[in-house]
Amino acid sequence: MISLDALPVVLRPVGHRRHAGTLGPVDLPEAAATLLGNGMRLALVSGHDDGTSMRAVYLFTSGPPDTRIELHVPLDRSNPQVPTLAKLSFPASRFEREMADLFGIEPVDHPQPRRLVLHQHWPAGWHPMRHESTEPPEMVADAGSFPFVPVEGPGVYEIPVGPVHAGLIEPGHFRFWVVGETILRMKARLWFVHKGIEQLLQGKDIAFGLEIAERISGDTAVGHALAYCQAVEDAQQVHVPDDAQVLRGVLLELERLYNHVADIGALCNDVGFGLAQAWALSLREQLLQLNGEVTGHRLLRGGVVPGGARVRRLPTAADLVEVGDRFEELVELATSNALVMERFAGTATLDESHARDLGVVGVVGRASGLVFDARVAHPFVDMAEGFSPVLHTGGDALARFLVRVDEVRASLALLGDLTNRVGNLHAVVSPGARGVPDHSTGGVGIAEGWRGVVIHRVELDEAGRLARVKVVDPSFLNWPALPVALADTIVPDFPLANKSFNLSYAGNDL
Repeated sequence: MISLDALPVVLRPVGHRRHAGTLGPVDLPEAAATLLGNGMRLALVSGHDDGTSMRAVYLFTSGPPDTRIELHVPLDRSNPQVPTLAKLSFPASRFEREMADLFGIEPVDHPQPRRLVLHQHWPAGWHPMRHESTEPPEMVADAGSFPFVPVEGPGVYEIPVGPVHAGLIEPGHFRFWVVGETILRMKARLWFVHKGIEQLLQGKDIAFGLEIAERISGDTAVGHALAYCQAVEDAQQVHVPDDAQVLRGVLLELERLYNHVADIGALCNDVGFGLAQAWALSLREQLLQLNGEVTGHRLLRGGVVPGGARVRRLPTAADLVEVGDRFEELVELATSNALVMERFAGTATLDESHARDLGVVGVVGRASGLVFDARVAHPFVDMAEGFSPVLHTGGDALARFLVRVDEVRASLALLGDLTNRVGNLHAVVSPGARGVPDHSTGGVGIAEGWRGVVIHRVELDEAGRLARVKVVDPSFLNWPALPVALADTIVPDFPLANKSFNLSYAGNDL
């Protein structure tokens, strides 16, 4: 664990296992380098418009033990600038570009300062998260094409895919440079459906914020709701009952179950094994019906609430045994097919070094040998004895398949333990008349969603409304890894590679 005295900033405790300190822009690189050098990860960077001034907040995390350190950097509103951390952290480079687009906070000496979130038809100098930017301006009609970096050479040709796809998926553009069938380079361009989620939440009450959090990425309703509620509770200094924490753990694993089962079937379908897909869809439907009985909603909305959790019933031991038996039949069906396993093996490999450098999290990271799992690093409930993150090291589509398989098994075991520890199905504590701390301290929530770690950072105003909500979905961190994994992969394997990552457009395009 890092010594707080080693930092060029005075830190004070501000929330759940969290310390914060204020420092000038000139001291930021040294502090960040110290934290990163001691094994912490840059989990979030948030821009803030405080009216007369501006601010950038950097959240570093590590665990176990659960450790959270925030660096607050006040900025000159007339010329908001921060020294870039891009040379220290690849995620920092993307957070900085996002902050530059939305707040106009310039990362000085950034190696790639072009836009990230706002496409070229947005007018230059318009930053939607600034207080004075209330209405979207007229779009630029002759903005020109996106400046793709071409790949040239004998036999090289381009394949554009999207942003509109031949299916019920969200928009994203993929540009391939190919020789024969081998992919030399792929560029993914996203943010076609940037929704302004964080601006939408400003000034709203906490209940409205929960409704939005559950819908940020619909298949991660629990992950986002949990991180949001944890952040609100941290800001309000609310202690959540143990029964509620256990219930939240149950809901988080139920969400992991139905999504992993669906992905396992979809992976098989992408190599032409529709029988396994049909089996998986049947099991997924069974799990969705169980979800509906547990919370009243097939996607588990309404289960996690500020101050606790509410469920109608718990999965029974018989439910879990039946799901487990059917799941093992699905795994046997898939793994006994030599052609399926051959197509998975060696496809779209992301080695540990690249995964670490890119800051990859979740299923994708653990398939490349990265052990990070927020259920262990930042636990909110005691895990079953002997629980440890599922880990594979192959880094290919097969490893990502196997992580999902083993995580389903681990989730079923966790559910068996957690459901036996629940004493109250409606465990909620009201925040009551608790005061709101200094707005700049806010609250942080961290949850291991089924794709990976979800983080929300919330600040409240004096009336208890949402003054600022910053959201980090795991897909924001993982999308840059897909093009790296595709190098030397053949074009016909792109659907398989893409599904093995299965990243959220909605979670990225906030």
